[in-house]
Amino acid sequence: MQLHVLDIVIIVAYLMSTVLIGYWVSHRASQSMQSYFLGGNKMPWYVLGISNASGMFDISGTMLLVYWMFIYGLKSVWIPWLWPTFNQIFLMVYLSAWLRRSKVMTGAEWIQTRFGTGRGAQLSHLIVVIYAFVSIIGFFTYGFKGIGKFAATFLPWHLSPNVYALILVAITAIYVIKGGMISVVITEVMQFVILSIASFAVGIIAMLKVAPEALHRMVPAGWDQVFFGWRLDLDWSRLLPSANGKIAQDGYGLFGFLVMMLFFKGVLVSAAGPAPNYDMQRVLAAKNPREASMMSAWVNIVLTFPRYILISGLTVLAAVFFSDNIRAMGPNMDFELVLPYALGRFVPVGLLGFLIAGLLAAFMSNFASTVNAAPPYFVNDIYKRFINPNAKPRTYVRLSYLSSFAVVVIGVLFGWNVTSVNSVVLWIVSGLWGGYTASNVLKWYWWRFNGYGYFWGMVTGISSALTMPKILDHIPAVQSFLGSHPINSDVSIIFPLVLVISLIGCFAGTLLTKPESDEVLMDFYRRVRPWGFWGPILEKVLAEDPSFKRNRDFLRDMFNVAVGIVWQISLVALPIYIVIQEFQRAAITLAVILGTSAILKFNWFDHLAERECETDKAAANDK
Repeated sequence: MQLHVLDIVIIVAYLMSTVLIGYWVSHRASQSMQSYFLGGNKMPWYVLGISNASGMFDISGTMLLVYWMFIYGLKSVWIPWLWPTFNQIFLMVYLSAWLRRSKVMTGAEWIQTRFGTGRGAQLSHLIVVIYAFVSIIGFFTYGFKGIGKFAATFLPWHLSPNVYALILVAITAIYVIKGGMISVVITEVMQFVILSIASFAVGIIAMLKVAPEALHRMVPAGWDQVFFGWRLDLDWSRLLPSANGKIAQDGYGLFGFLVMMLFFKGVLVSAAGPAPNYDMQRVLAAKNPREASMMSAWVNIVLTFPRYILISGLTVLAAVFFSDNIRAMGPNMDFELVLPYALGRFVPVGLLGFLIAGLLAAFMSNFASTVNAAPPYFVNDIYKRFINPNAKPRTYVRLSYLSSFAVVVIGVLFGWNVTSVNSVVLWIVSGLWGGYTASNVLKWYWWRFNGYGYFWGMVTGISSALTMPKILDHIPAVQSFLGSHPINSDVSIIFPLVLVISLIGCFAGTLLTKPESDEVLMDFYRRVRPWGFWGPILEKVLAEDPSFKRNRDFLRDMFNVAVGIVWQISLVALPIYIVIQEFQRAAITLAVILGTSAILKFNWFDHLAERECETDKAAANDK
């Protein structure tokens, strides 16, 4: 499509401003590694929360969510449990506080607080660094492919999607590499403001252009129902036959079973804590554990409403005005392109440039956060620890520039050869996270788990995540089962298999080697104060300090997690109901949000300060 000159000017002005901001803050960011990677732990929780939300508001994910809502209607609010989105609730309720109490810079450095400095801890440290790089490259690839598709649809220079993605990556890399986390956070706040304004504009346009009756004529019965039965029961055969083919290809026909699997997987992944990426970096950058928890709660609010206003608006416009075009494309329609097609047809001049700038901002936020999360693992966890622990701060920062550049180059090489956004997402959430889950659940909740168990659990998990999809493709019995049971294989087969293999590695590595020293375990337990299977260590801590108070918040935390998941789903559903003009359902949903918010206020928020006070007393007594 052809952009108006005004739209092009807005887009170019935005891109130039982000680079200038990166250079403006680069002097402050280059003072030390703490400043470069964590902003000196001086940024307010609400700013970090907006930054984190902006990083999650990526263009690839938004394209995928628009496609899901177009095909699955309001039932699509459950599908993001693939990631799972409710991991932010676990972080909010207790895991952000546990992680921030460690006072480290990276997930790999955290290993020392849990497993000490022995051989097992060194191996665990190494495997976390490897995993961090693999996962960061995976997220980079996911973003690269999505922004290329989007830019090729809108920008006027007739380049290939990969070339467009390469140009945008290069522009973003300039300010990320130069300015570090401070640059990333400042630009992300600006980007979030732009994107939120554009999102609300699209939602208003959809409400003005599309009456509820017109939408109902263009979607199948049940499309506007958020609740579900065992089967999906959305029949597109009369309206858009290619959509039925897409549902079969996705394997989401047995929707009740799918959601059960997503919840089971999601609880395990969430209980493992954040993966070593930008989400973990924001938690570690908070001023203290209380603000880390508040930051994670704030992410749920500021991310959900504007994002789903945009997603709902684009989906409604596409469903009513673009269905004929999609139908004409036949079975080969790429539903990931629904978002750019809807934008190009319905958003007016000026606002279109503003919105494209906002969506480019979404990509740049996600990309910037991903790239900025990678260098600490090389500089802090490899170079500083094993090669040159006494280098000058400027040396570490310059090496951070170099490692950031290397991550960009490797990510581009992978992204260039991937064909689908959805395929990358499924590999990350089902394969790679399956390999991460077992070791990282056990590290929090079981005292006997040691560095060797962590290492072998991660090795077997990552290895099986990389090889399992190809192995299953060559097993006729598996393919026959999947053909007769239409459910997504990544959720129903790959994740459980990778999880079981990883658990075997965890238990074998742990039980065939000695426990970590009492000194290491007691120090970790006093500092982090986790609940779980820590009885023997608790007894030893109490023997030294009878005034120590164990963490008795398990039931409170699990109750708050359950309430929080209901709260989060309601936050997702509310903007959708508003845009499709189901105001009675919107009012009911708002009442649920207010009720769950009140429960969380009294049962979670009011106890944050008390909980951290007890932790501080335990640490003071230990000293």
